[in-house]
Amino acid sequence: MALLSEGLTQVLIPAAALIGLVFALVQWFLVSKVRVSGEASDYNGYKDSLIDAGEFEEGVDNFEVSVKVAEIQNAISVGATSFLFTEYRYLGIFTGVFGIIIFLFLGSVTGFSTKSEPCTYNKGNICKPALANAFFSTIAFLLGALTSVLSGFLGMKIATYANARTTLQARKGVGKAFITAFRSGAVMGFLLAANGLLVLWVSINLFKMYYGDDWEGLYESITGYGLGGSSMALFGRVGGGIYTKAADVGADLVGKVERNIPEDDPRNPAVIADNVGDNVGDIAGMGSDLFGSYAESSCAALFVASISSFGTTHDYTAMSYPLIISSMGIVVCLITTIFATDLFEIKNVSEIEPSLKKQLVISTVLMTAGIAMVSFFALPSEFTLFNFGTTKAVKNWHLFFCVSIGLWAGLAIGYTTEYYTSNAYSPVQDVADSCRTGAATNVIFGLALGYKSVIIPIFSIAIAIYVSFSLAAMYGISVAALGMLSTIATGLAIDAYGPISDNAGGIAEMAGMSHEIRERTDALDAAGNTTAAIGKGFAIGSAALVSLALFGAFVSRAGINTVDVLTPKVFIGLIVGAMLPYWFSAMTMKSVGSAALKMVEEVRRQFNTIPGLMEGRAKPDYATCVKISTDASLREMIPPGALVMLTPLIAGTFFGVETLAGVLAGSLVSGVQVAISASNTGGAWDNAKKYIEAGGNEHAKALGPKGSDAHKAAVIGDTIGDPLKDTSGPSLNILIKLMAVESLVFAPFFATHGGLIFKWF
Repeated sequence: MALLSEGLTQVLIPAAALIGLVFALVQWFLVSKVRVSGEASDYNGYKDSLIDAGEFEEGVDNFEVSVKVAEIQNAISVGATSFLFTEYRYLGIFTGVFGIIIFLFLGSVTGFSTKSEPCTYNKGNICKPALANAFFSTIAFLLGALTSVLSGFLGMKIATYANARTTLQARKGVGKAFITAFRSGAVMGFLLAANGLLVLWVSINLFKMYYGDDWEGLYESITGYGLGGSSMALFGRVGGGIYTKAADVGADLVGKVERNIPEDDPRNPAVIADNVGDNVGDIAGMGSDLFGSYAESSCAALFVASISSFGTTHDYTAMSYPLIISSMGIVVCLITTIFATDLFEIKNVSEIEPSLKKQLVISTVLMTAGIAMVSFFALPSEFTLFNFGTTKAVKNWHLFFCVSIGLWAGLAIGYTTEYYTSNAYSPVQDVADSCRTGAATNVIFGLALGYKSVIIPIFSIAIAIYVSFSLAAMYGISVAALGMLSTIATGLAIDAYGPISDNAGGIAEMAGMSHEIRERTDALDAAGNTTAAIGKGFAIGSAALVSLALFGAFVSRAGINTVDVLTPKVFIGLIVGAMLPYWFSAMTMKSVGSAALKMVEEVRRQFNTIPGLMEGRAKPDYATCVKISTDASLREMIPPGALVMLTPLIAGTFFGVETLAGVLAGSLVSGVQVAISASNTGGAWDNAKKYIEAGGNEHAKALGPKGSDAHKAAVIGDTIGDPLKDTSGPSLNILIKLMAVESLVFAPFFATHGGLIFKWF
């Protein structure tokens, strides 16, 4: 038995979650103190709670500018909130319908019988009826969906609350602005990590009141939690990605290339939609995505553990090992955040990016020590794990290595992504240099960079898979995925920092603040671009491990002994599965393209028909551009979502579990490569453009300034990369995870009633 008692485990897990929530509220309180004038009075219809009356380095930015900042922030917040509410209304209908499908499919496994039945794995024991599993899987699905939506929505509210405060703090220096943006990101990171853990812990304890000693049924039904989280993430990522990139492409092509006006210029009609998009795509979408990964890796680990010695001997502490790892992660990330906000002060621009990267290293080193403690105290010294019909003897230090290798593989992927997407290194500088000869060479160099950037992450994932599977079978892979996500609070804080800084820069430009302040926010944003790419690398790497763990759990649950690629049933699934990421990417890219087309036409129309717009005497019609993005994203997110949700149902029902196993393997192998290359290509083009704009060295100055031919070629590259890095790439990791977790949830139905076509012929 483990050294940690069951009673103490039951206290430590919710305690860690509550500490995370309290810390998030403390960070939020510190961000909210940015308003120095405490009394909120009404000024031109706006509450001036944002209007900071303190002394600043520059005397040029007056009270009028501060009021303008408050107005812009209000417009962005209202736009983001109304979009998400509309999106969630659609998702509410989907959730209800899909919940009914889960209940009907799983309930029909034994003809909706209410009689108890023999356990699938724990032979000789009696388990609860399949109808109970159908009901509780549906409840878990709804809880996962709700938590995912909440994670995304709260993240968006925090980001829109913090963007203007970061702008105002930039007047006092880059260090103050950095801390405000980072603290706001930390609020989102800790809320998500703590919420995900707390809801999962509460769900397990509530379900246990019915299931009692039937842990096999209990943890099988809990897998619905991961499915709910990921299905919301898919629509959030695709919908938000289409919204933000339609606005971004429209604003850049007409504003920068055709009209030669700066980024985020208030004369540009698409500028508010662009800034709203940063929040609904990069913040709400990423929040739901990482929550989905966390929920699925926890569910995969819990399911495999429930059919191993932990489950059969009812060792609650060892069973809760994945949750205790996540609890330790919250504590470690809390310490790491204090390093960033209180112990190391940022004094100049060059310190921003190293400070963010330092967070990753500190959290990884501390977490390694934390994993060692948890593995020693929460696990028996020796135990057995389920391994495709046999059992594997494992020691507690084996699991320490499994979780640690996942954690360090995540760091390797993060740093590789940074090397290929940061303009401090030669790959992006080479892409920028290629702009001298036009957009075509820029595109060629960018694509080559993306393909090359796949190599090291894939080797890292391969090593993590081999080591963790050799040590602890499928359970090893699922806890390796959890290891990669154990520092999710810090990872998400770093990731959310980027869009907040981007918005802060946009607000500074639109409010007419001085050039010096815009330079500070640009420096924050450039560092944020790289860290956002690192976040996407983490999300894709963890998705690969999570999908493999879920695939193993599905194969076990469906009763497949071996997946033989040489059998036609499996091979047709494999080749179709490998095609799905391309079909999905085609849908999302075309959606962004067609929405951007409408946006470009609208922005051109306004510049041509509104007198005095270019001279700044008239205001553009921002609302029409917001409406174009909203309508396009809500309409266009349905076909890609339907492709992902329906594929496992059709493959499993008509072709059977073996073909579905092939589909899952194919989509995993091809999806990871496409996702990494798409995200890194887009990130490199974006930072190549910023490298030229910043003019930080002689090489960059020779390519610039803004408006030069090389800069225009860089803007075109950045525009092509926008849907790659913010729509297709990040959504693909949800595709591979979601199909795997959906297959696992529906596995009992597919195993009993699936393969209709092969039964007929």
